[in-house]
Amino acid sequence: MADLTTTYMGIPLANPFIVGASSLSRRVDTIQQLEDAGAGALVIKSLFEEQVLAEGDAFAARMTQYDNMFSEAVSMFPRIEHGGPKQHLYWVEKTRAAVKMPLLASLNCINRDTWVDYARQLAQTGIDGLELNFYSPPLDPTVTAGDIEAREIETLAEVCEAVHIPVAVKLHPYYTSLMNVAVRFSDVGAKGLVLFNRLFQPDIDPVREEKMAQVQLTHPRDSLVPLRWTALLSQRTPADLVASTGIDSGLDVAKMLLAGATAVQVVSTLYRNSPKHLGAMQQELTAWMDARGYKTLAECRGKLAQPKLSDAWSFERGQYVKAVIGFD
Repeated sequence: MADLTTTYMGIPLANPFIVGASSLSRRVDTIQQLEDAGAGALVIKSLFEEQVLAEGDAFAARMTQYDNMFSEAVSMFPRIEHGGPKQHLYWVEKTRAAVKMPLLASLNCINRDTWVDYARQLAQTGIDGLELNFYSPPLDPTVTAGDIEAREIETLAEVCEAVHIPVAVKLHPYYTSLMNVAVRFSDVGAKGLVLFNRLFQPDIDPVREEKMAQVQLTHPRDSLVPLRWTALLSQRTPADLVASTGIDSGLDVAKMLLAGATAVQVVSTLYRNSPKHLGAMQQELTAWMDARGYKTLAECRGKLAQPKLSDAWSFERGQYVKAVIGFD
């Protein structure tokens, strides 16, 4: 039987199935179910600086809403400050104590100092690795793509220097030169690159004329973008690549391995099918490997990566090409 063990950023995994950051990690019992179902690792739901700041502002407003209402009492409550990220850090520590599988924290901040500060605090909780969830929307027309990329790369370098655990970056596919940014992330210390962060896309209800805020689950067709970039990058950076988005079956995982992925992240398929679906995916991947005589993941990993193909240009072209699509 095929051996599914692998190593991600130097962290031994029982298999390449990593549960991505999501609300699936809100409850310890759900996390334990995921471990029992065969998860190789889990990324804990992100710590967002913006959420901490918003909660802090709301807390301060509640604590001061009755101030100066009476001349006899300037303040109704003693001076108490919001705990900042302490609640999230406590949750990470509680999760670490509850399971044995490797755990990674996820972090998204808006200030460089906070990136480093929160990263240090997360590293002290016992996690095995850290995933930086970068997203800097280009909303200011005076800020260039190079400015944004340089700021993220500098932040990553500072975080890598500040913590003793391996650091990964979860990229989005909208960088001006994705390959350049990915290689530069690796050059300054990223041990892993996750392809890709699925960003929230708001919608509009034209009947009610209202904005809709509804998260859509991914489907296998959504995996083609990470598949393409995994194949393009796997021979160009020493960082481990994790394919994410639209991975629904064991065969989807096989495709990513052939493209050069070290592991995959899954979320939507677990919402759709329950944690037990991890076992079914592993069985399908094992059957695929056994049928082809692959004894380890290394034997098939990167077999169809871009530089190894005679028609490697097919991963590079993004336009409609008859020879690629196959239509007259």
